[in-house]
Amino acid sequence: MKLYVGNMPFSMDESQLRTMFGEFGEIDSANVITDRETGRPRGFAFVEMPDDAARKAMAELHEREVDGRQLKVNEARAREDRGRRY
Repeated sequence: MKLYVGNMPFSMDESQLRTMFGEFGEIDSANVITDRETGRPRGFAFVEMPDDAARKAMAELHEREVDGRQLKVNEARAREDRGRRY
């Protein structure tokens, strides 16, 4: 299951994300989304885990406060087709 993790502290990196979600089971992938131009984190990420572990992580981490920010953890929605970019 792919999870969306929003409202993350901008200081959180992939290693910290993996540590936090690793408490609930195996992590298939974890990607902190960064700005293309600056390379700085944009405050959200995607984590892929087996379904049972993902549901447990969602239940435990949604609305948890981390560095003064309340995390949003939900099942990720399919990406919308934005058409071709020129």
